[in-house]
Amino acid sequence: MLSKINAFHLDILKEIGNIGAGHAATALSSMLKSSIDMKVPYVNIMSFDEVTERFGGEEALIAAVFFRIEGDAPGSMFFVLTVDQASKLLTEITGQSVNLREPPYDELAMSAFQEIGNILTGSYLTSLADFTNLNLQPTVPAVGIDMAGALIHYGLIQISKESDYAVVIDTVFSESNNVSSLLKGQVLLLPDPDSFRTIFTALGVPLDE
Repeated sequence: MLSKINAFHLDILKEIGNIGAGHAATALSSMLKSSIDMKVPYVNIMSFDEVTERFGGEEALIAAVFFRIEGDAPGSMFFVLTVDQASKLLTEITGQSVNLREPPYDELAMSAFQEIGNILTGSYLTSLADFTNLNLQPTVPAVGIDMAGALIHYGLIQISKESDYAVVIDTVFSESNNVSSLLKGQVLLLPDPDSFRTIFTALGVPLDE
């Protein structure tokens, strides 16, 4: 499948990502009562081994919000930050020191992280649904803090380990005019085996047989 993906397919996915980022920035700005800028500098399709390497290897500690996608193109989505980036973000949001390297985790901080992840992934999913006219519905999101390998493999288990690839959408967001607030995360779209073909066919750029 990967050999059938070309630059045009990736350009379309990046455009969808940028529109999703715009929707997410608007929602986050309202939630945080601060002007938020968001960009999608990079979109690619990677194997799961490559994905975990981007987080520093299978044993790297990450924080993730995860949900299943139901409907015409089933799959899974993650929003992922390193624990240090997530701790920084939640410290700014809650106004209290948050350290996700050491449980127990603050309930308010985890709730805030779940909501932010829900906004981000939901915005990308809405953008994808709008472009494709497919019925794509998220399940209730779950939050996890664990090693990258364990969390990504959890996503694999959810799809019976039949899929080998993920769409990786780099997501950079910051408060306007405040470079020090810059945060970098990834949104991962893990389509079920047949869903890649369904998505690209709906976009008008079917994968060659």
